[in-house]
Amino acid sequence: MKFFLDTADLAEIEEAASWGVLAGVTTNPTLYARTGGSVDDFHSHIKRICDVVDGPVSAESVAMTRDDIVADGRVLAALAPNVVVKVPTTIEGLAATRQLAQEGIPVNMTLCFTVPQAIMAARAGARYISPFVGRFDDISEDGLAQLADVVTAIGNYDFTDSTVGGQQIEIIAASVRSPHHVAQAALMGADIATVPFAALKKCVQHPLTDRGLDAFMKDWEKVKNA
Repeated sequence: MKFFLDTADLAEIEEAASWGVLAGVTTNPTLYARTGGSVDDFHSHIKRICDVVDGPVSAESVAMTRDDIVADGRVLAALAPNVVVKVPTTIEGLAATRQLAQEGIPVNMTLCFTVPQAIMAARAGARYISPFVGRFDDISEDGLAQLADVVTAIGNYDFTDSTVGGQQIEIIAASVRSPHHVAQAALMGADIATVPFAALKKCVQHPLTDRGLDAFMKDWEKVKNA
């Protein structure tokens, strides 16, 4: 399973990239707003992210109609070769995804919550599909079970006749809140987990690791002082 960072913060992206584990980035309007960025700087900001990250960078269209989403997607895709256009799983989003895919522009269909939504996204030509985990948990439903169903359903079929370049669809576990979400997504076979920076740091931390390292260092001090 690959790790994407779910952020628009350049400092977080640069730090995660230095660990050697970062395969891509996903952004959305909320994440960009948290950086204090302006509308006028949005495209430049996406370019700066693409300069740091070799892998896919999802930039979300904020248009609402299919024609406007397509127009927006073309502009976003022209920013850098690794831009993926992020489109919501709606009727207008499906129509726009089909057009963008036919033009060779990869799409990440976001805000996906059900198996039927995921299958329609796949048929429309999505390169990535992002089922949300945490937001299901927020309404007291099992987000991991929904993700597992999407992974199974998409894996049952061959959608390469719909995707750009005949590539396999990849499932992105999104709205990930904890290392537990990451572990379960990996065990069920999700291709990617897109993780906030704070949660990504928690994935590498464990009290037994800290305790063991502390013991090693104390013992090494004994060796040095012997």
